[in-house]
Amino acid sequence: MSKQLFKSILLLTGCFFIFLNTHAQNWEVKLLDGINPTNPISKYWDATSKTVYPIAVANPLSILAVGYIKKDKALQTKGWYAVGTLVVNTVFTLAIKETFNRQRPYEKYPTIIFPATLESGNSLPSGHTSTAFATATSLSINFKKWYVVLPAYAWATSVGYSRMYLGEHYPTDVFLGAIVGAGSAIIQNWVVKKITTTSKIKNTKSPM
Repeated sequence: MSKQLFKSILLLTGCFFIFLNTHAQNWEVKLLDGINPTNPISKYWDATSKTVYPIAVANPLSILAVGYIKKDKALQTKGWYAVGTLVVNTVFTLAIKETFNRQRPYEKYPTIIFPATLESGNSLPSGHTSTAFATATSLSINFKKWYVVLPAYAWATSVGYSRMYLGEHYPTDVFLGAIVGAGSAIIQNWVVKKITTTSKIKNTKSPM
């Protein structure tokens, strides 16, 4: 299941990448040019972008800490699920980056797109965005409350916008990053449910 899904994601990304290179470059560059200013110095968008990894790490650690302090098995499972989501997201994101090797927009269009900083690594997909959406989706699955879901996705969407404002990614990098991040959380949730169901079945069948 996971291998087939991974191959399917790479295949869909490949088709997406071919489409971008043959049809979508003009509108995408124009859209990014409208978002990215000549001098992207907004402290707000810079700070938003920088919140990604601290929040992504703090999320599972805080859930695990509370779970183990309270000896709450459900919270512990949720914490490890969040950890697994980050691992799955990182694997998918890095694999796609290395497979399609897309240049950063400011590398290909240096007279149109102006970066806040020169970052290393390939452009497709946005790692910041995929991590933000992986975190937001795992939180939404773990804690199905509107006051968790809405702020989580508002933050993740802001992160995606910040990456374009700062000139680091194309809109499609951000779009694919959101899909990869949310998809990673959904895949990990499926894995956790599968393992939990299998464990319950084995415990039920085991002799007294």
